[in-house]
Amino acid sequence: MKRIILIILVSAFSVQLFAQNNVDQVLTEVEKNNTTLVALRKSVDAEKIGNKTGIYLQNPEVEFNYLWGSPSVIGNRTDFSISQTFDFPTAYGFKNQISDLKNEQNELEYQKQLMDIRLKTSLICFDLIYANALQAEMTKRVEYARSIAKSYQVKFEKGETNILEYNKAQLNQLNATKELESIEIERNALLAELAGLNGGQAIDFTESVFQITELPVDFEQWYVLAEQKNPTFSWLQKEIEISQKQIGLSRAMSWPKLQTGYMSEKVVGQQFQGVTVGLSIPLWENKNKVKYAEANSQALESIAADNKIQFYNHLIALHTKAIALQKNVNEYRSSLIAFDSSELSKKALDQGEISLINYLVEFSLYYESINKLLELERNMNKTMAELKRYM
Repeated sequence: MKRIILIILVSAFSVQLFAQNNVDQVLTEVEKNNTTLVALRKSVDAEKIGNKTGIYLQNPEVEFNYLWGSPSVIGNRTDFSISQTFDFPTAYGFKNQISDLKNEQNELEYQKQLMDIRLKTSLICFDLIYANALQAEMTKRVEYARSIAKSYQVKFEKGETNILEYNKAQLNQLNATKELESIEIERNALLAELAGLNGGQAIDFTESVFQITELPVDFEQWYVLAEQKNPTFSWLQKEIEISQKQIGLSRAMSWPKLQTGYMSEKVVGQQFQGVTVGLSIPLWENKNKVKYAEANSQALESIAADNKIQFYNHLIALHTKAIALQKNVNEYRSSLIAFDSSELSKKALDQGEISLINYLVEFSLYYESINKLLELERNMNKTMAELKRYM
């Protein structure tokens, strides 16, 4: 018994490359099959096309008039004209730059959703590792509880023990069996949730050992990289750039629009033709648009600054929590190995030195400690997953 428990505990010290590859394989599959990402990818592609509309010249205008003369002796009149309206030239440059920035934002939105789904998948994987480890542990406990129950049944039939001890052994077996069933129910629910993220395709995830992950040594240096890879910050930076381009566009749209074209007029015995030039003076249409664009740019800069402060505080809190959890895990694991008295308790029970109830109390405390260690390892890995989601 002690050898089995030691293997469970000591194996956590080694870097589990298989565990890492297993989780990575799950993430790869989910990224490929997740229906939300598939739909979002199509939506992003559509939005990119949409951002490239409305940035070109206005449609040319063609006009044709055929007028009947009265009295008829004066003949009929035919008019034909074609014209093209132009915004101030710099406006087209700003429109194109804004559309490019919006397309980059669409990609960043996709990356953000991808990171969120990858994090959610990782958290489910860690819950599954925890459930798998508990399932393996509880399977051993059920087998051991059955052996005790069987042993006390034999003793009871021979008259070597009383009904109270017999009942305790049977209840111990019942409790262990039902706890194993509860773990299996939770595990199946997690597998179903994982399949949902994988586009409905089931994934057989059986890993039961938590990997060892390294905390960033220099938090400040690591944070700079995390900030650069945060799609939300990049999206906000693009939004600020868009607002600045919008200021330039609003100013360009405040300049007069030019209209040029060709026109001809025919009447009996006469024809007139030539160029036309027009000017649209924007006196009221764009009023306050420049002021709004400037105010919006300033607001976005404040929002970006606030997001960076909140992000920094959130990550440093996670980093502090991860350090504390890592310390607890290491201490707990070492203490569990040092204070393991499972074999001594078993010998004492077999030799009649302690009662069954005392033995069960001793083991329940030890089992609780193993469960607590697994829970700490799960919490540490989930904290690390959130901390390192941008790496």
